[in-house]
Amino acid sequence: MAQVAFIGLGNMGGPMAINLIHAGHSVTVFDLSEAACQQLAEAGALVAASAADAVAGADYVISMLPAGKHVASVYLGEDGLLARLGTETTVLDCSTIDAETSREVGKAAAALGIGFMDAPVSGGVAAAAAGTLAFMCGGDAATFEKARVILAGMGKNIFHAGPAGAGQVAKGCNNMLLAIHMIGTCEALEMGVRNGLDPAVLSEIMLASSGRNWSLEVYNPYPGVMEKAPASNGYKPGFMVDLMAKDLGLAMDIASQSGVDNQMGQLARDLYTRLQGAGMGQQDFSSVLTLLEQKN
Repeated sequence: MAQVAFIGLGNMGGPMAINLIHAGHSVTVFDLSEAACQQLAEAGALVAASAADAVAGADYVISMLPAGKHVASVYLGEDGLLARLGTETTVLDCSTIDAETSREVGKAAAALGIGFMDAPVSGGVAAAAAGTLAFMCGGDAATFEKARVILAGMGKNIFHAGPAGAGQVAKGCNNMLLAIHMIGTCEALEMGVRNGLDPAVLSEIMLASSGRNWSLEVYNPYPGVMEKAPASNGYKPGFMVDLMAKDLGLAMDIASQSGVDNQMGQLARDLYTRLQGAGMGQQDFSSVLTLLEQKN
């Protein structure tokens, strides 16, 4: 099994690293949070004093960081991790960031002969814990084949989207569409309820009809319809409004850079920005339904 360095142990990174341990890999972790490191130590990981110490001797380096500036800071420059790695190491950045930073890190890695993939994920905290994430990978074919070996311990759907940065583009497209069909689902359900329909019955009708979508099928946004959905648990995330707003901002950047007039995506971003402004950033993104209820 592989020697893995894992940098960034937040809500997603922590369970991902634990799944690698369960898969039999030797995992060394680093995070600024002592509590997060302690949790991984209890799960069987080694804890390093720094990111640089964590990557020593690693076959794979995996990072899960908040934003592009953090990824650039960790990997680039004379003190960055790329300068400390040999060509035998494969780098997998699973952060959701701007595509341009992923391309920049990928180019720097290629210049050093280091395999690099941006590999953002889809599925949320529940899938991270269950090891059923989807990975959208950007990089060359040889690095992808190496990546599959390790990503299989954390996910069940692993896609090669294209060259470096392509994973981020795929993630932006996916999450923009997710936001749009979640909002549409909320509007349809609220419209039905205000006209006397039972939201559970309406959901069943739409699931058997052309309106069927993921939000209806596994993440119903109407309270009480789906027992384990965040909507039935006070909109406890799940996938936070703050994260959806961030991802929609990245999607808007991709659209702008490529000249796409994505009006539905822009409206979705505006709605999630409103939710943030209302102090709901820590709630699940399906709580967009509450904006409609406020107009009742």
